[in-house]
Amino acid sequence: MFSGTVRVKICEACGLRPTDFQKRHTMTFGKPEDQPIDPYVSIDVDENHLDRSTTKPKTFDPVWNESFVHDVQNADNLGLTVFHDAAIPPDDFVANCSIPFQDLLQREKDATDFWVDLEPQGRLHVRIDLKWTSQEHANSKPREFKERQGFNRRRGAMRRRVHQVNGHKFMATFLRQPTFCSHCREFIWGLGKQGYQCQVCTCVVHKRCHLSVVTKCPGMKDETSQTVQAQRFNVNVPHRFVMHNYKRFTFCDHCGSLLYGLIKQGLQCEVCSMNVHKRCQKNVANNCGINTKQMAEILSTMGISPSRPKVTPQCGSSSERSSGGISLVSLEDEASSTQNLTQKSTEDMRRTDIGGRSDIKKFGVEDFHFIKVLGKGSFGKVMLAEKKGGDEVYAVKVLKKDVIIQDDDVDCTMTEKTHSRISCQTSISNCFAFLFSNKGTLVFRDGISLQFLHKHGVVYRDLKLDNILLDNEGHCKLADFGMCKEGILDGATTTTFCGTPDYIAPEILQELEYGPSVDWWALGVLMYEMMAGQPPFEADNEDDLFESILHDDVLYPFMTKNPSKRLGCVVVQGGEQAIRNHAFFKEMDWDALEARRLKPPFKPKIKSKKDALNFDAEKELG
Repeated sequence: MFSGTVRVKICEACGLRPTDFQKRHTMTFGKPEDQPIDPYVSIDVDENHLDRSTTKPKTFDPVWNESFVHDVQNADNLGLTVFHDAAIPPDDFVANCSIPFQDLLQREKDATDFWVDLEPQGRLHVRIDLKWTSQEHANSKPREFKERQGFNRRRGAMRRRVHQVNGHKFMATFLRQPTFCSHCREFIWGLGKQGYQCQVCTCVVHKRCHLSVVTKCPGMKDETSQTVQAQRFNVNVPHRFVMHNYKRFTFCDHCGSLLYGLIKQGLQCEVCSMNVHKRCQKNVANNCGINTKQMAEILSTMGISPSRPKVTPQCGSSSERSSGGISLVSLEDEASSTQNLTQKSTEDMRRTDIGGRSDIKKFGVEDFHFIKVLGKGSFGKVMLAEKKGGDEVYAVKVLKKDVIIQDDDVDCTMTEKTHSRISCQTSISNCFAFLFSNKGTLVFRDGISLQFLHKHGVVYRDLKLDNILLDNEGHCKLADFGMCKEGILDGATTTTFCGTPDYIAPEILQELEYGPSVDWWALGVLMYEMMAGQPPFEADNEDDLFESILHDDVLYPFMTKNPSKRLGCVVVQGGEQAIRNHAFFKEMDWDALEARRLKPPFKPKIKSKKDALNFDAEKELG
């Protein structure tokens, strides 16, 4: 990582050409390659937009000679992306490259001026100078807390993110006409930017499908050294396209749009009957007779990822374009990394019946008297219930089975079942009964709760004020284990995107593998909200909120964006023990806290076991 000042001089570019995406609607009498472009260069660090050059009109070989100076912290990669300045936004992608700061630091001082290859084509002449920031200079910049005034609205031009999968350069795209997904062949619904389109070969897919694309982009540069070592097998069966007359409306199986015209509207493969535009023929992968959707599903069950690992092109290296095909790379499956873990954590946390006996008694909804609704969530509702024939009071979580199946949340439901005291079901619902804590929602003791869960291989993943309850003595308790992930021990990780938006850690948003570090991030957000009276990140929609989480800085040890440097996650500092040793907690007697010997600063007032006045009012039953 690099922290300091980076000076980037954009000198010139050569060999730029419009992508097929930009030429898809071009109606010219000359060659499509002769279509002029108005290029400019966008500069970003770790996908965080920094600056952009001026636009050079109607040229394939622009000359800029413009310099940009920025201060960066813990930077990994410098990104340079060439766009065509379109008359009507959004601007069209032309080419890009990514340069690791590690490579720049290893270059000789006289080698800071160089040419870098762009993908899918073109070269860019740049000069990059790096200057490390001294510790004194870093500490001289004061940071100021600013009180929020309503929503935190992010203004100005927003960066368009490029998702690179198997050489494809996917961008979220607004589809102006009915379009079908080239991967699953289903219609792409929605408003706004409904799907992802490759800026090189113009194939269109759902957002949910882009990571499952098994075909290699024809514009992908050949990476022979990596392919020979990592490739498992290769499918390279060309199509046999012939001109075809369509008697009914037909959509292109590559770009998803309509094959327009009266006669000879497109091409059809004589073998697999694939239909494409004439303009799309050169971009179709050599996958004749292959059902790419079924292949992706089979590979997923085998633990093989169809996505090629991203390989950053070396500065100044020459490369050739490769033909489209299917290549597969074996990656370590998440399940295999945890298969040798013991089941002790699960068994330790399992309950039998309320008496703790080994013989399990069956319960049903008819065994409870439901009093009122305590709260509602995204997966169901929680009701206050009293067990008939006794004075035990429970909080019963009711989940609808059809919603569980539709959202594919069976695993989460089974995980939550292991933490309930009593579980039962009806024909339409699952019911889990938990001990009722009637003191409302309120954090200081949550560190011990999280450490206990992490010790037993459980990542909580949904820490927030709503899920923290107080018992009758004022001590904190965690509730709602529906988002938990079990078996995270000995360096095991997971990749599921889940959580409450305000508390989601950056590594989850970046779809990276993560472990217990996400809980410490959520604790940092929670502490900030309790002490400052407002969330650290705010926006008027989820997309802007996620952008704020990824790129806005908050000076809290728990909220360091790099999980390997986050408080409680650094091995050399003692791991989670560093939390107890931190200066912020120096006055805390952790042993007394764990033994419940400390007097809570606040004790809820309750009248009876059934008292629910400390909960927000909800609609009554019926």
